[in-house]
Amino acid sequence: MSLQATTRPPTQRQARAVRLGPRSVAALALVSAVGVAGFGWPFLAPPTSRIGAHAQDAPWLFAGVLVLLVAVVAAAISESGLGPKAVAMLGVLAATGAALRPIGAGTAGIEPMFFLMVLSGRVLGPGFGFVLGSVTMFASALLTGGVGPWLPFQMLAMGWFAMGAGLLPGPDRLRGRGELAMLAGYGFLAAFAYGTVMNMAGWPFMSALASNVAFDPHAPVAANLARFVAYCLATSLGWDLGRAVVTVALTLALGPAVLRALRRATRRAAFEAPVTFVAAEK
Repeated sequence: MSLQATTRPPTQRQARAVRLGPRSVAALALVSAVGVAGFGWPFLAPPTSRIGAHAQDAPWLFAGVLVLLVAVVAAAISESGLGPKAVAMLGVLAATGAALRPIGAGTAGIEPMFFLMVLSGRVLGPGFGFVLGSVTMFASALLTGGVGPWLPFQMLAMGWFAMGAGLLPGPDRLRGRGELAMLAGYGFLAAFAYGTVMNMAGWPFMSALASNVAFDPHAPVAANLARFVAYCLATSLGWDLGRAVVTVALTLALGPAVLRALRRATRRAAFEAPVTFVAAEK
């Protein structure tokens, strides 16, 4: 009697291109904690802190740290099972997202890549979503010439954006209009969240002498928070609203077809098909 290897795809649980192990989760938690510090240090550091004297240097420091940490997270997730099939899908989706980004360049809020990140994160899971968001933003920056100290912050923020879609409830059960409504609602709120955290990355570059909405390292937290809210309302509310509306519209219009295509691709790729051995007939 001989043994023959067969594959049996899962029938109930939705396939994931990447399964997060303990090391990957720890790396994601670490980079997220450093990212929160990098984005929110103007509110975390007291006015008497010496970091206020380096308000113009701190974003560069955090940008350098984030580059290394995002690379560590990508390596840790890859070690958890980013196989050749997942790499191929990552390349296709990242290239598509990078190609979509220049479509709205210079036009307020027309950023179609965001809806693709939402749907991809939903189908392929939070681990794949984080890597996809980071890689897509990096590739699009090379394509559009948008490389600068803000790029690591964009990579991390987009990674969070796509990862959050993968953490939404009901990945194996919720389908149809309910799922589309949830994804559209998430895309709307997350589009504003992305714009807000990116404002936090660039806001400290402004000189307090140049504007009354700029970061003032000598002001208390409450005063700087009021300045930041005024800065967001004055500079990015229209852009964030446009991004949110476009994300919702594309999710509702193209979501069913894209979700079906992504799920069909994951089934055919059989990312998680376990190998079992059965007795071969004589």
